[in-house]
Amino acid sequence: MNLVAIVGRPNVGKSTLFNRLVGMRQAIVDDISGVTRDRHYGRCEWCGHEFSVVDTGGFTTNSDDVFESEIRKQVMIAIEECDLVIFLVEVATGITDFDAEIADVLRRSRKPVVLAVNKVDSGDKIYGTYEFNALGLGEPWSISAATGSGTGDLLDEIVAKLPSDSTIKEEVEGENTIPRIAIVGKPNVGKSSLTNALLGEERNIVTPVAGTTRDSISTHYNKFGHEFILVDTAGVRKKSKVTEDLEFYSVLRSIRAIENSDVCILMVDAQTGLESQDMSIFNIIQRNRKGCVIVINKWDLVTKDSNTLMRYREAVLRKIAPSDDIPVVFTSVVNKQRIMDVLDTVAKVYDNYSKRIPTSELNEVMLQEIDNYPPPAWKGKYIKIKYVTQLPTAAPSFAFFCNLPQYVRDPYKRFLENKLREHFDFTGCPLQIYIRQK
Repeated sequence: MNLVAIVGRPNVGKSTLFNRLVGMRQAIVDDISGVTRDRHYGRCEWCGHEFSVVDTGGFTTNSDDVFESEIRKQVMIAIEECDLVIFLVEVATGITDFDAEIADVLRRSRKPVVLAVNKVDSGDKIYGTYEFNALGLGEPWSISAATGSGTGDLLDEIVAKLPSDSTIKEEVEGENTIPRIAIVGKPNVGKSSLTNALLGEERNIVTPVAGTTRDSISTHYNKFGHEFILVDTAGVRKKSKVTEDLEFYSVLRSIRAIENSDVCILMVDAQTGLESQDMSIFNIIQRNRKGCVIVINKWDLVTKDSNTLMRYREAVLRKIAPSDDIPVVFTSVVNKQRIMDVLDTVAKVYDNYSKRIPTSELNEVMLQEIDNYPPPAWKGKYIKIKYVTQLPTAAPSFAFFCNLPQYVRDPYKRFLENKLREHFDFTGCPLQIYIRQK
């Protein structure tokens, strides 16, 4: 599938145009300059043509922003990767030094370029667009990304300039079956570092500053026999600590990434251990009934003896009780220690998460266990469970049919869950037990 990159200096409306093209508020938009830092991917469909769109951070030089060089590197990677560039400028400011510098980079890249002049919200501003002919990148297209004005003509031009895509088959069917893995946790525990280590490239910006990642960044991973969509998310802090509007939106994106995932990697700093905020994120994962793997990062910074790892694991499992069937992996992402164990564990949890058990096998095993330990009688009434089946839901759910479902109490439901886990491996997955009328 063809790839289109949106580039330009900060605060010209790149993320607004990106959201307009993909048809949803996928990239964070704010009046502050420099909100977008990483490359951000989406998909656009126009008149039967489908292509991917990548939003980039604002291209600057000699600014006070500590992320400047990293953002510039991400923009250059996006230009190299793409088949066509949308160069976005702003009508009110005219041609700035940054615009001229970016135009020079684009001319040298020899990629097809569509020049879009944004914020043309009224008819009298159209005359300001002709100034941009001086950039030597072809005819400028007047648009307003906020209102959608002119974007139809812009898309016509993009589709006309894109190279033919006849050799690439449709990938839509396959993408829905690829597991989505969300990497979540508090700020600065190494989520982006883990993504970069797994991919073997600097896909996401990493700095010592907490809260570097703002959007949830999706990346297709296909190496070493594993195929995932990896979603790197912004760190989730306590509500009382969230002061910027931007961080509020970043936290919302992280929670939405959990909701849209199949398995979540909860990253924990080994030096601080599992704290209350980690437990809050873990509870969000459990509430959304997603598979979970706990990764203890920065393990190289902990002073250890022969039993430290075992004691640490037991302490973690005690804190997350009664959900003690969660795998815990100890890593050092910087030193690339045991990062392949993370992938293998995630793959195993996803297999458990998507497991379907034949009804005949379920009944053969579970009815025997129920006969051995039947539900306690309630007010002299005996409860008889006759039949069990797995429900067609995303997360593993089981329905037990009996004569008096209202009298089956929670302790017995936990007994049934434990027996299911004992006979059928559901490590890392939440189980839902429903008792229904026969």
